Amino acid sequence: MPPITNDWLEPLQGEFKKPYYKNLYTKVLEEYRTCAVYPPADDIFNAFHFTPLNEVKVVILGQDPYHGTGQAHGLCFSVNKDIEIPPSLVNIYQELHDDLGCAVPNNGYLEKWAKQGVLLLNTVLTVRAHAANSHRGIGWEEFTDAVIEIVSRQDRPIVYLLWGKPAQSKKRMLHNPKHLVLEAPHPSPLSAYRGFFGCKHFSQANAFLEEHGETPIDWQIEDV
Repeated sequence: MPPITNDWLEPLQGEFKKPYYKNLYTKVLEEYRTCAVYPPADDIFNAFHFTPLNEVKVVILGQDPYHGTGQAHGLCFSVNKDIEIPPSLVNIYQELHDDLGCAVPNNGYLEKWAKQGVLLLNTVLTVRAHAANSHRGIGWEEFTDAVIEIVSRQDRPIVYLLWGKPAQSKKRMLHNPKHLVLEAPHPSPLSAYRGFFGCKHFSQANAFLEEHGETPIDWQIEDV
């Protein structure tokens, strides 16, 4: 796991010294040594590398990384450029089209969002190949809860997009009056029709940012 070296390091430093994190680190190293694990080890902390804490404007919470070959690269809902767009992201693009008129791109690589301040955070940062939720309960949730707490203390406008019950379970941690929390069903094909489609979270997030003097997010992902 490559070290976090930007402005996330100081507020997270205490987590790295806790017993749970030492156990997590040992477990994850052993998993990479003995199994196929995603994302590649160098990409585990990409959400932090691509989006420094002082640039976070929007937080999107996912559950755990994609578990198919070559998909995950450390940003929730995002896949590498040469990978077929997963169904949940297809639905996210459909809502973006309906909400903001964004053209549906030919790839699912969301680094452009991350570079604008969209923290694309999974609550679990690794997964065994072809075994969804296989790294649930080994310590990542405690670490990412600490991340959410750190963001919740930021004294500036931030929007949280909580899609589905696992993400919405984090709402209890979000009490900052300067922040906006938006909730909708998960964009999965199993639940998107229950209210993800038509939620207009992207336009609402941008309106909130603009109202508070922040530059809105350019949500359009370009074709490759």
